[in-house]
Amino acid sequence: DFCLSRGLGDVYKRQAQGVGLAAPQVGFLKRIFIMDIGEGPIECVNPVILKENGKQRVVEGCLSCPDEWGYVTRPNKVKLRAQNRKGEFFEISLVGLGAQCASHENDHLDGRLFIDKVEEFINPEED
Repeated sequence: DFCLSRGLGDVYKRQAQGVGLAAPQVGFLKRIFIMDIGEGPIECVNPVILKENGKQRVVEGCLSCPDEWGYVTRPNKVKLRAQNRKGEFFEISLVGLGAQCASHENDHLDGRLFIDKVEEFINPEED
């Protein structure tokens, strides 16, 4: 679908600045995010986190909140179900950074920002 492809294109252009970006962050009001944790981009349309396991306390930032950094607790493992741009369903298991990114981006789709979950704000320049 042209609208979906154009929206994904807009997300791709901005995603290069981080490991993930949700469509609402660029004004495209669809349940879509793209993430790239080093193995190439993963397009997630209508994603649902089916299962979460473990916890990891990590430092996060966000393109929506420039210059804000803090510790958040995210799942260490997630099982995600989504569609690709052709509407085909897929499931993927993610660990560590992948789980963190999927959880962070999925929060955007539900109207939550990482600053809503921050346990402790930090200044990374002081570390």
